[in-house]
Amino acid sequence: MSQKRASITDIAQELNLSVSTVSRALSGHTRISEATRKRVWKLAEQLNYQPNHLAAALRKGRSNTLGVIVPHIDGHFFALVLKGMESVANKAGYNVMLCQSNEDYMHEQKNIETLINAQVDGILVSLARTTRDFKHFEKVRKRDIPLVFFDRILEGTDVSAVVLDDYRGGYQSTMHLLDQGCRRIAHFGGPQHLNIYKNRYLGYCQALRDRNLPVEEELVVFSDMTLEDGIRGMKQLLDLPQRPDAVFSASDFSAVGALQVLKEHHLRIPEDIALSGFSNETFASLTEPKLTSVDQHCEEMGGAAVRLLLELVQERTRQQAPRKIVLQPQLLPRESSRLHQE
Repeated sequence: MSQKRASITDIAQELNLSVSTVSRALSGHTRISEATRKRVWKLAEQLNYQPNHLAAALRKGRSNTLGVIVPHIDGHFFALVLKGMESVANKAGYNVMLCQSNEDYMHEQKNIETLINAQVDGILVSLARTTRDFKHFEKVRKRDIPLVFFDRILEGTDVSAVVLDDYRGGYQSTMHLLDQGCRRIAHFGGPQHLNIYKNRYLGYCQALRDRNLPVEEELVVFSDMTLEDGIRGMKQLLDLPQRPDAVFSASDFSAVGALQVLKEHHLRIPEDIALSGFSNETFASLTEPKLTSVDQHCEEMGGAAVRLLLELVQERTRQQAPRKIVLQPQLLPRESSRLHQE
């Protein structure tokens, strides 16, 4: 059976001292005698007293905690974003409280309630795939809690955010495939209400237009970008009267699903069909052949998001226009798409 957590009041009653005297003794205040400090610390150790840093911080009007909501922590991307966030937050004297929405709008709403109740100093959010409105974030704004989005935002919303230039990433990926001689390039796209997938699709379309090629509806497959979606999408493309000679996937996960199907059909990659993904997941350099992808500078994104949020925390009393930081993608050509040396 767990023991009740000892408090400063318990120590004060045991030693017949005032709570304020015990508090000062524990913090090493010079006005408290050495003998009293030793008595207090000895009993604190015996009772296994643990200071409540959150309560102390809240008395000063801050929790020194930043709330983070991510869709999931599977894979490489969000894990590295969080690493970047914690590094910058910890150096600034803040802790990070993590919540997962599991790609679910209702769960994301509960995450917001949790973080508000925890009295965090600011909130960082990457939206769930199923989130289509901004209503649940109005509570955050009404409570004047600084809010910064990263990676995923809703199209058409004017918010402070750190994002990748996904349009450029989509354009570079498609242009790379075109430079390899591919002409019938398919696209696996994600939910178009989210900025990342819409912009990757628009970059794909523009690259084709710049080479005077049409955007063919039958070559574009929209899904939730899972591995299973990649499997279904590739089977759909192989059933066409004329199959594509390349696929640009807006996610490494669906690209790997496509890779599995191509191998099952004994098609050569990239000779028969070239493949390019997005996000540079850890497994992208471990597949056979290695998967061409786009690096999103994950740790840099996480660090930049925290720095922006801390600026807003410092300027809390002043109305500020939303700020956006745009990071540049880096195409990483690998064996899955390289037909020619560029």
